[in-house]
Amino acid sequence: MECQVETSIDASSRPICVDLDGTLLRTDLLYESLLALLGRNPLYAFLIPFWLLRGKAALKRELASRVTLSVENLPYDKRVVEFLRHTGQRPRVLCTASDTLLVKPIADHLGLFETVLSSDGHRNLAGKRKAETLVDMYGTKGFDYIGNSRVDLDVWRHACAAIVVNAGGRLARSAMQCTTVHHYWPAKGGDLKAWIKALRIYQWAKNLLVLVPLLTAHRLLVPAAFADAARAFLAFGLCASGVYLLNDLLDLAPDRQHPRKRKRPFAAGTLPLKHGLLIFPALTLASFSLAWWIRPSFALVLLGYYTMTLAYSFKLKRIVMIDVVMLAALYTVRIIGGAVAVGSGLSFWLLAFSMFIFLSLALLKRYTELGAAHSAGKQKIVGRGYSVEDLTLIQSLGAAAGYIGVLVLALYINSPDSLELYHHPKVLWLLCPVLLYWVSRAWMVAHRGHMHDDPIVFAARDRASQIVALITLVIVAVATMAW
Repeated sequence: MECQVETSIDASSRPICVDLDGTLLRTDLLYESLLALLGRNPLYAFLIPFWLLRGKAALKRELASRVTLSVENLPYDKRVVEFLRHTGQRPRVLCTASDTLLVKPIADHLGLFETVLSSDGHRNLAGKRKAETLVDMYGTKGFDYIGNSRVDLDVWRHACAAIVVNAGGRLARSAMQCTTVHHYWPAKGGDLKAWIKALRIYQWAKNLLVLVPLLTAHRLLVPAAFADAARAFLAFGLCASGVYLLNDLLDLAPDRQHPRKRKRPFAAGTLPLKHGLLIFPALTLASFSLAWWIRPSFALVLLGYYTMTLAYSFKLKRIVMIDVVMLAALYTVRIIGGAVAVGSGLSFWLLAFSMFIFLSLALLKRYTELGAAHSAGKQKIVGRGYSVEDLTLIQSLGAAAGYIGVLVLALYINSPDSLELYHHPKVLWLLCPVLLYWVSRAWMVAHRGHMHDDPIVFAARDRASQIVALITLVIVAVATMAW
């Protein structure tokens, strides 16, 4: 919808007042500061209700006094910024309910405003209070106002003209009943495509690891076992998507400094933070309900996976080497979950192979991120404990872990366990050179700077990796057949 009552706003001395949250910014500083604080220490969650009892303004002040936001990387609405830059000699006023401790740095960074009005820890400058303040300063119909929410209708009733930003057509029509609407700039994004991107549905491919115990036990064609594994896949998927949302909410600052991650929906302001705070617990609850239905023991494995993921998100991802060990463990837990879901025994060989291979991939991920930071002229990865001096060591450790994984496979092929499952276990020796090639090639691609920052995504899209996967399946099928 595009409605424009007048072709332009008259250049005059009338002040142009602009809201901040959801208008000038494609985000909300209340949720930004809340998530920044919880990301630093989740125990603050127990203090938030007590702060809120003293009022919303007090809550905002408590949050603002404890965090510092990177104002240069916040998602500003370019339409509003450009409009303000071309308002001629008109006074520009930033009028927001956010706390002044967070608002002042933004105003200083933009350098667009002669006057800044904001909440001060005692008075929450929103709705009617904002309208009263502006009327006291400029009089009824003595100012124009740019806003984005229904609470701004209280201000528009006293404004000479309005610009409606990042809102639905219904609000634009309501604003027209209050005053003259000069422009309506609808929200960008926030649709199904943005949610699919935020939920990272493509990452569900990692949860196919729950099928590995079925493959290694030769039970893939057993209907009941396959059905349990499929439900386990869905449970891990829902849980993982909830975790991805939580990670994105907690990693707003580092994501906005990353060349690719800054385009993620929450970091870019495409999706409201408050919606993410509602959706991620809903997904988590759904995943555990499904897991308990499959079998309680699988729910316990999923709980372990979720607990490890939370520990990683809040703290462990910032600790050198513990982060990559944890990433490798999270992949391995998916295999354990698949075995528990279908009631299959856990293989020592499978767990050992998985741990080393996934450790190699976790190190490959860090190597790629660190290489990208180095190419960008940075010395460290934001939010991680590594520096560019670690590149050579990480490369050595990662390649060694991958080769040890191949060694574990070779030892398994020569063990009594393989003789029980395969008619022709010697055929499996062909897997060793195939896997050696793939591990070596993956590290070579990373060394040349062409690796995706998620090696699993790279493997799913890479033609050579797809061919390796096909050859692997053929080798295993031949070793299994009786001929």
